[in-house]
Amino acid sequence: MGTSEIEGYELLFKGSQTGAYLTIEEKEGGKVPVAVWSVTEADEAALDRYEGFPAFYYKKELTLPIKGIRSGKVRNRKCFVYIMHEDRKIGVPSLAYVKTCLEGYISFGFDEHYLAEAQIKAEEASGHERRKHHFTWF
Repeated sequence: MGTSEIEGYELLFKGSQTGAYLTIEEKEGGKVPVAVWSVTEADEAALDRYEGFPAFYYKKELTLPIKGIRSGKVRNRKCFVYIMHEDRKIGVPSLAYVKTCLEGYISFGFDEHYLAEAQIKAEEASGHERRKHHFTWF
């Protein structure tokens, strides 16, 4: 469908027993670039299972200005986003997961600094030394 930015949020890696994954949390002045897809009810049900809804992530409805992939036109659309429950702790993601996220950012032309900032915050919160080899732009 297109791309947008969610204003008033920041990107974070938060953890579970199986690893740390991307989520967003409210932050004044923050913003997070997002890709938006059109989904059927069956798609949404499959996504719910994949994302661990409602135990791991909950859904929030938003109205976003979506820039069409093909047309470039901006239209306001109702969307939903999966947000990890806020009581989950910040965690350090696997290199494979970060690589997958980075590939998505590059594919959509998003500014990679959002992902880098989330990685730095995760490593600082977890007491890890900053691993400069994770991202090529350090």
